[in-house]
Amino acid sequence: MGLTIGVDIGGTKIAAGVVDEEGSILETCKVPTPQATDALTEAIADAIRTVGAGHHVEAVGIGAAGYVDEKRATVLFAPNIDWRHEPLKDKVEQRVGLPVVVENDANAAAWGEYRFGAGQGHSDVICITLGTGLGGGIIIGNKLRRGRFGVAAEFGHIRVVPDGLLCGCGSQGCWEQYASGRALLRYARQRAFATPEAATALLALGDGTPEGIEGKHISAAARQGDPVAIDSFRELARWAGAGLADLASLFDPSAFIVGGGVSDEGELVLEPIRKSFRRWLVGNQYRPHAQVLAAQLGGKAGLVGAADLARQG
Repeated sequence: MGLTIGVDIGGTKIAAGVVDEEGSILETCKVPTPQATDALTEAIADAIRTVGAGHHVEAVGIGAAGYVDEKRATVLFAPNIDWRHEPLKDKVEQRVGLPVVVENDANAAAWGEYRFGAGQGHSDVICITLGTGLGGGIIIGNKLRRGRFGVAAEFGHIRVVPDGLLCGCGSQGCWEQYASGRALLRYARQRAFATPEAATALLALGDGTPEGIEGKHISAAARQGDPVAIDSFRELARWAGAGLADLASLFDPSAFIVGGGVSDEGELVLEPIRKSFRRWLVGNQYRPHAQVLAAQLGGKAGLVGAADLARQG
């Protein structure tokens, strides 16, 4: 199969791109994400038609946040969109006249990294995305593993603290409450409130109050050597690395790929994650250690991965 289109549905925009067999994006377009369900489906179709004009496209892959069924056709549940058992594959196929594959967005990003990014050369890879929440994907034996019902790898909702912090999913103590962009922001604000004298650079980047701290301020302050910002990253990394150690006990991959906005800070967060991973890995002195690698495709991973999954059929 030649050219395919990948679609990445975000909270504010829908990105679509024509992707070749080498994972290169030939053309892209972006449209705003409508709030109404019917309008959203039409916007997806419009983006596909727009970007595909002038190209011989053979299939479409759509990355959607939420639970996608085992047939990669129906969005069973989307946390940020009013989709409940939404037959997205059928609706989009009817509008664009092309075969459509629907996949969880974190799975699509994991597949993109495995095929064209940091996972190249590995047959067994676990991906995590440290964004607002925590997502993931499982590639074992060169295959994307989705589970019997298609909803595997929801790593962010593994409960790591019994009766811990309330999660948006309704449970308590989920991993993403301790290792995510949202968690990083909470750590920084709490620490700046407790020891403002140690957070002068961090506070100065906002409005001078802990409540005014934003994610971009933590990154900038850490680069300036602000101790509270650096300690906040280390706390996130401690939880992230400990979780990877648990995943190593489950899947024994050769590599973990860490993506998402938090990973954009590079070694500032990756080296503490590696340190925590080694600390909590059971039998760490006697067993091989998986590599902990930075994702390479950035925000393109989901689009590229969805397009390639459409090519796989």
